[in-house]
Amino acid sequence: MVRALILAGGFGKRLQPLTLDRPKPLIEVGGKPILQWQIEWLSKQGIRDVVLAVGYLRTKVFEVMGDGSKFGVRLFYSVEEEPLGTGGAIKNAMKFLEDEVFVVLNGDVVTNLPIKPLIDQLSGNVISTIALTPMRSPYGIVHIDNEGFITEFREKPLLDYLINAGVYAFTKDIFKYLPNKGDIEVTAFPKLTSEKRIRGVIYRDVYWKSVDTVKDVEEVERVITEVYS
Repeated sequence: MVRALILAGGFGKRLQPLTLDRPKPLIEVGGKPILQWQIEWLSKQGIRDVVLAVGYLRTKVFEVMGDGSKFGVRLFYSVEEEPLGTGGAIKNAMKFLEDEVFVVLNGDVVTNLPIKPLIDQLSGNVISTIALTPMRSPYGIVHIDNEGFITEFREKPLLDYLINAGVYAFTKDIFKYLPNKGDIEVTAFPKLTSEKRIRGVIYRDVYWKSVDTVKDVEEVERVITEVYS
C-alpha cells in the first residue's frame, strides 16, 4: 500500500489556549489526539508507513507519537525549521515518499472517507486528485415567503458547493510542481488545473470536519466514536 504524509505542523491560532503547549494535530477529541485518530483511520485502509511533517512544538509530537509502533504503523518525521506552507512541506518530505503514489492530508481533518477512489483516479495525464465534499453552512438557514412569514428553519444544511477536503493522492510527478516555500493550493494546483492534470473525487455520504475552532472540537467530540466505529 502507499505511504501517507500528514501535514502536522500547524499552530492553530484560532484554537488557543488549546494550542499554546501543543501543535494543533495533538488536540485531544474523544480521549485521543487528532493525529492518532487519523493514523488509525489510515491503518484500517492498509497504510502502514506514515510521514509526519512537523514544525511548531515538534518535540511534543515526538513524545506523544513516538515511532508509531503503539499504533501499528511506522512513523517518519519530516522536520521544518521554518513554516514552509503546504506545498513546501510536501516537497520537504520528498525523501520519505519513495513510492510512485502517496497520500497527503491536513493534520486537522477528521473524516472517514475511503482513500482508494482517490488513488484509482490517478491515471494517464492525471497526477493529482483531491477529495471534495459538499459545503455545510456554518449557520442555520431560515426560509420566508413573499409576505415575510417564516416557512422553514433548516439547521446547517448542505449547500450546493464542493469544498477541498484537505485529502489528496499524488504521483511522484507532483514534485516538479511544488514550491520550496508556499501553499500548494495557490502554487501547484492552478498550474495543474490549466494542464488538466488534477481531478476531483466527490464524497457525499461520509463524515468530514476540519477542526479550526474550539466549537469544532466540541462538535467532533460528540460524534467521533461513531465516525470511526
